[in-house]
Amino acid sequence: MFMGEYHHSIDDKGRLIIPSKFRNDLGDEFVITRGIENCLFAYPKDNWEKIVNKLETLPFTKKDARTFTRFFLSGATVAEFDKQGRINITSPLISYANITKECVIIGTGDRLEIWALEEWDNFFDSAKNNMSDIAENLFNESVNL
Repeated sequence: MFMGEYHHSIDDKGRLIIPSKFRNDLGDEFVITRGIENCLFAYPKDNWEKIVNKLETLPFTKKDARTFTRFFLSGATVAEFDKQGRINITSPLISYANITKECVIIGTGDRLEIWALEEWDNFFDSAKNNMSDIAENLFNESVNL
């Protein structure tokens, strides 16, 4: 399970250090793609295969299914670590996530999310004031947090 928040910088060549805590769980090769809300998603190969299998069950006759599948899969790329624990992020993914220098890497259970610092700060500031309402909408009385 991926969890935690880490701050790192991306260099001019698109290389980003992934915290050592996450490297073993990601495996030697893993997949990075466009996420939702202008961040990047990084999945271990086995989790990625589960998602692709679910996408394949969507009816291609539905426009939303085609649009989401195109969006999600066209940006996907296989990544691996160099000797310093860095990954190379492609320029289209860097551009999509508005990454310039400072990044936030968060664990969200089955995946990592990579955010530009400014995007993360905006998201977090917006979400933190609504957390009690969000929790109330998602969980019923039988779930104790």
